[in-house]
Amino acid sequence: MTTEKAVQEVEDGLRLRGCFRVRLAEGKDKIVGDSGWHENQVTNEGVRNYLARLLGALASSSQIGYAGLGSGTVPGAAATTLDGEVEARAAVTAATSSSSLAVRFTATFASSDSFVTNTQNLSNIGLFATNTGGTLFAGNTYASSACQTNQAVNVTYDISWS
Repeated sequence: MTTEKAVQEVEDGLRLRGCFRVRLAEGKDKIVGDSGWHENQVTNEGVRNYLARLLGALASSSQIGYAGLGSGTVPGAAATTLDGEVEARAAVTAATSSSSLAVRFTATFASSDSFVTNTQNLSNIGLFATNTGGTLFAGNTYASSACQTNQAVNVTYDISWS
């Protein structure tokens, strides 16, 4: 098999897909807003920094460590930031099983951490390597939700290969 044919088969057969869910909560268990599940947009730099360079064990590679929320638009393929991002990012916890082709990231933006200091209309989400700066791996928008200072935001973000 030629290298060109092998590359084409991988391009045709391997798919990276992500989806997320954002929930607003009051108190311990009261859900007051739910985005439902939405697919994401993986950015060009996300593929380069988080996948290609990581597979090559290059020093310039990145790993997802934080989620960001914002009030902006859909990040384009060339985006490196999240439009309208609120000031605080939440650390993510990653989990997978030994037989899985997916990784699940979860995060909580706790009201006790004062991640918003006034009511914010949240409408987009993204995954990042660092708690400040860094390059956007993936993100997308959802129906805007008004987040109050007494509310927490719980995030679930799945990335899978098929």
